[in-house]
Parts: sequence; structure tokens; C-alpha cells
Amino acid sequence: MVQRRAVTRKLAQEYRGADRQGKGKILDTLVKLAGYNRCYAAWLLRHWGRKYWVRIDGKLVQLVVGAVKPRKVVAHPRRYDEPVLKVLRRIWESFDYMCGQRLADMMKESLPVMVGGGELYCNPSTYQKLLSISGASIDRLLSSAKAARRLRGHTYTKPTSLLKAQIPIRTWSELPVNQPGHYQADLVGHDGGNARGEYAFSLDCIELFSGWSEPRALPNRAHRGVCSAVQDIRQRAPVPMKSLHTDTGGEFINLRLWDWCQQQHIEFYRGRPCRRNDTCHVEQKNFNLIRQAVGYARFDTPQEVYLLGQLYAELRLLVNHFYPSVKLVDKRREGSHVYKRYDTPQSPYRRLLECAELEAGIKERLREEHRRLRPLQLKKRIVELQDKLYRLARSKNPPANGSLPQAEITEEEEVQIQADGHV
Repeated sequence: MVQRRAVTRKLAQEYRGADRQGKGKILDTLVKLAGYNRCYAAWLLRHWGRKYWVRIDGKLVQLVVGAVKPRKVVAHPRRYDEPVLKVLRRIWESFDYMCGQRLADMMKESLPVMVGGGELYCNPSTYQKLLSISGASIDRLLSSAKAARRLRGHTYTKPTSLLKAQIPIRTWSELPVNQPGHYQADLVGHDGGNARGEYAFSLDCIELFSGWSEPRALPNRAHRGVCSAVQDIRQRAPVPMKSLHTDTGGEFINLRLWDWCQQQHIEFYRGRPCRRNDTCHVEQKNFNLIRQAVGYARFDTPQEVYLLGQLYAELRLLVNHFYPSVKLVDKRREGSHVYKRYDTPQSPYRRLLECAELEAGIKERLREEHRRLRPLQLKKRIVELQDKLYRLARSKNPPANGSLPQAEITEEEEVQIQADGHV
């Protein structure tokens, strides 16, 4: 219809200034192009653009020949009203601004716990709507609230030639993502844009089958501290460690960690130099888990390392038990297009419970731990630790007026910091 109107508008201007023979040719052209009846086409050419007043339903309405009739706008009632948006935005902000697909799956499990435990209040109508809302609807409702939060950091991996001949290479396509017990590890530096001197690092370790995360805070990237953190992860992670996959940085490719893996019968693999996709699972979590939780500030004091450790102790429980994620189950290429298919979003806790290879005793310990957790209380504790950590980091460079509040470190925390100072 748009093309028909455009052709008719052009021919109507020529039709009015043509002679009898010319009008006949123009009329033939319009009938052939638009498929109109000849009488209707002639009437259109004669009356195009004219205004008429007609009475419709008792009202006098002006019509213009050839003009597009305005559509009636039917106001449909909103299913997700302002109370739903208010509660949804609070949940979204409380749980690190996750995408709609993951948030919808998380609310199905966690919303009854939060409402039943008195951590969150909403009326019955809002409660039912939040339980049935889809991921696409969440993304649409929160589109105006989402802001660009893209930040870039630094890489601290330095290649080393030690043990490279003995440690086998495993690429991204060879990762055993469908079997529990295989881990990837990486370091994240907290230099705040100034790489001089010593500063804290975060060791990020991911179990590939379930996505179970185990972050640890380190005062530096020394071999001793990295090896001690990996040993602690092996003891506290619910899935026994079968293999460890890292990049080619010197903090991992060293005799201390290599000998420990050999003693514990843990297979040790490395990725290819300058190929970050070989450790893609942990690289992704470096931002989603570490950077979103602690940012890009510089942390270089024992107090900050201690607070990082306390924060990670709460964060690992929240992420592993309540934050759902998706796994890639199929990937195929058709010409220039790559099609990917993902499974249903599930938290690492749920994936481990559904794993047939995991022992029943491990699953029972996970269920017992899950029953004691409250997601909003965990998030509140994390926010308090984040605020204390940020204030402590800013207090090292206070403004000129000296109005910056100082972080409060209790006596018990100070004793614990001194006890952990040798790590």
C-alpha cells in the first residue's frame, strides 16, 4: 500500500495537467502497476488530495483522499505494573544486575525463601507475577535502568620457561566440561592502575562441570601463597579435584605447585601462550565474579587483603548456591552464522545435586549448607564488606579537606590480620 500511494500521488500530479490522450495513458499505467479497478483508479486520480467532510457515528469527520487513516490506539492494561517493577528492580540490584534469563530462574527458587523468611515483602498478586515472569520480560522492564558498566583491566600473566616441557597443553576444545572434578584457575591483580610495588591478587578457581567458584585473596603472586590457596580450595570445594588447568604464568608454572599436584595425584595442564580462550571459563568469571564484586581499586595492605578474604567467603556462598548460569550444549556453523544452544539456567548447587557421578554424602552436605543460607542476608553482609573495603582503599589517598570517613577495623579483625600477615 505504501508503494501504491507513492505511485498514485506521482501520477495524480501528472494526470491533472495532461490532455485527454495523456490522461488515458496515465490511467492505463496506474491500473497496470497498482492493480486497481479502472473506475476506482480514475476517481483516485481526479480526487487525490481533496478534503471531504462526512458524518461518522454522529460526529463530523474530515477525510483526505489518499491520506493514511490513523490507527486506533488501544490501551491494553499492563500486566507488570509499578509494584512489580519496584520489587523486581530491588531484586535485580541486590543480586549484581544479572541478566533476565538467569534472574527469572533464580527467583523461582529464591523468592519463596526471601518472602517466607521476611527478608522481602510483596503482595500476593505481585508475588505470583514475579514467579511467572519470563527472562525477556525482565530485560524489557529493566531496559531503562541498565547502564553501561563496561570496564577494562590489566593482564598480569607473564610467560615462563620452567617445566613447560613436562606440563602438557590442553586447549579449550579438549576441556572435560561434562565430568565433575576438573578446575581452571587464574589470578586477578588489584593494582588500581599503578603496577609499582606489591599489591593484592585474587585467585579465581572454577569447577568446569557445575561452574562452582572458589575465590581467594592473596597479598601477592608468590608461589607459596598461590600453592597454599589451591590447597585450601581443594579442601573446601565440594567436588574432589581431579585436574587443574591454568595459563602459562609463573605463579602457576613452578616447582612448588607442580610437586604438590604430583603428590596429590592431580593432573596439571596449561593453556597455550597468548591464547586466553584456552582458559575461557575462568576468564569469564574474572569479571563476573571478581571485578563486579571488588572493582579496579588498588589493594596493597594486610587490612585490605583480610577484608577481601572475608568478602569472598560470603560471595562464594551466594554465587554458588543462588546465582544460576547457563552451559553451552551445542554449537554449529552454517555458512557465516554460528548457532549456539544453551541449557536451562541452573545454579552450581543445583547442577551438583543432579550429577549422578557425585557421591550421596557430598550432596547431603550441600543440602544442609543450603538450608542454612539466606540470600538477602548474604548480600547485605557483602555490601557492608564492600563499603568497608572501598573506604579503606580511599583512605590511603584522602581528599584535601580530610572529610573522607575512615574504615572501621575491630580489634578481633586486627588480631586476625596480624595472625594472617605471614601468608
